[in-house]
Amino acid sequence: MKKWIACFCAALLLLVFGCGKDTVKNETAKGGAKLSLSVGLMPDMDSVPFIIAREKGFFAEEGVDVTLHSFKSAMDRDAAMQSGQLDGAVSDLLAAAFAKAGGFDVRVTSATDGCYTLIVGKGENISDVPALSGAEVAVSRNTIIEYVTDRILKEHGMAADAIRKISVPQIPARLEMLQNGKLAAATLPEPMASVAMAGGCRKLTDSNALGVNPGVMLFSAKAVTEKREAVQAMYRAYNKAIKYLTSNPRETYIDLVVEKSGFPPAAKEALNLPAYRNATLPQEKDVSEVMRWLKEKSLVSEAYAYQTLVTGDVLP
Repeated sequence: MKKWIACFCAALLLLVFGCGKDTVKNETAKGGAKLSLSVGLMPDMDSVPFIIAREKGFFAEEGVDVTLHSFKSAMDRDAAMQSGQLDGAVSDLLAAAFAKAGGFDVRVTSATDGCYTLIVGKGENISDVPALSGAEVAVSRNTIIEYVTDRILKEHGMAADAIRKISVPQIPARLEMLQNGKLAAATLPEPMASVAMAGGCRKLTDSNALGVNPGVMLFSAKAVTEKREAVQAMYRAYNKAIKYLTSNPRETYIDLVVEKSGFPPAAKEALNLPAYRNATLPQEKDVSEVMRWLKEKSLVSEAYAYQTLVTGDVLP
């Protein structure tokens, strides 16, 4: 009888401690170390949903701490990404291919909705794209800006070297040079393009007119694997921000956006929001067209397949 009671007590203790262990494990998974991410932004419209998600508390609601870092040039953003300072960034398909070619494994996790516009200075007598032949046009070399510029030229029957490309990596500097009459034209993202037009510069055409959309959100392959829950939580908050932007009047958030994004004050009146979508994957045609351009310019040795660059594993 004593032996039976001893066995019963031992079994009961094992059961209690076993349940307690599982309980601790579950609590850690649900309410232990807080999920966190470090994300890089550029001074463009693709960054606005992230700013709204932070300022309106949507990241906090989803249990993820997202630290946002602002960059003025794609080069600085990419250097921060590859040095491990960032888990992910508002970026583009070209940057994803360059990272991959350089041995830094990244994954494109969604498309973005920004627009890139070819703008001529207010003092320029240029009425269409062909009239730019031989003119100085500011771009950021080997980036989404140069890609869109070349696509625009090709659409109008012009070679990529028909214009004189001036490399101005920092977006605010490109805008300032255009406004000060130091360039005939420049390709700019929003809202800088709208700010330029509000100051008297003129739009020739943009990426939307071409049906070109190479802007993306990307994360390091390590972050996609090791911080999957955090990235998924970030995207749930991102979609909440999209809903907020599309269902509230502009005046309820415009001051906040201009203040927190680092946009110039003129953006408050000039800013035009794109038709934001919930997080979705880029189209295969956008990937293949970028790969074709990179190969033609001998910027990469391999044209990466869609499945090699893009993953849908972290979208809500």
